[in-house]
Amino acid sequence: MLRWCTSAGRSMTCKRWFSSLNNDKIVASVLFERLPVVVPKIDPTVYAFQEFSFRWRQQYRREYPESFLKKSDTRGKGDYQIDYKPAPRISEADKANDQRSLQRALDRRLYLLVHGTTHGSHSGKPVWHFPEKVYESEETLRKCAESALESVIGDLSHTYFVGNAPMGHMVTKPTEDKEIPSIKRFFFKSQVIATNKFDIRKCDDFVWVTKDELLEYFPEQAEFLNKVIIS
Repeated sequence: MLRWCTSAGRSMTCKRWFSSLNNDKIVASVLFERLPVVVPKIDPTVYAFQEFSFRWRQQYRREYPESFLKKSDTRGKGDYQIDYKPAPRISEADKANDQRSLQRALDRRLYLLVHGTTHGSHSGKPVWHFPEKVYESEETLRKCAESALESVIGDLSHTYFVGNAPMGHMVTKPTEDKEIPSIKRFFFKSQVIATNKFDIRKCDDFVWVTKDELLEYFPEQAEFLNKVIIS
């Protein structure tokens, strides 16, 4: 009975906390991130072990005629070498500077920005912003953030939300109309999983940008975003 009362008390406290922010709007924003494509180099020890293993197995294998194996087209009988060429870092999207492609800047982290009307924009003009949604009747802010991202990409099967708690928050106060309540944004991190293309919708345009490019879109919040985003 005591546990139930404690849990109920916490729930009522959380609800009062959300409703006691001087009518401030609570917004859940999603920092949607594509991790860099990492191609590890072969360690010299691993290379030596693979070469030794190959030569050790070769002594127990049956020898076939050279005409059958077409040895004349190779570098020579008994030669062994690991031919390893990593995928090029500069992709076609880099050459075309296609910021709508997930295939650019493979060695950097990319973040999704959408262009359209958002909460707190002056005169309702479309601006660049993260996928976001005003907290209404969702069970948690995490659910609100999931709904915000789902409204943009349509399906969350190729996404992974890092933790249940927000990674940071900031308060945006109106500069022109003081009667408009301030906005408190909570940022949640989500990452791309096993895909290289999304059907982005409900926006005028979208881009995938690096951290440096991201800070150029938000010069006023550059200091905050630079601390929150670790790359």
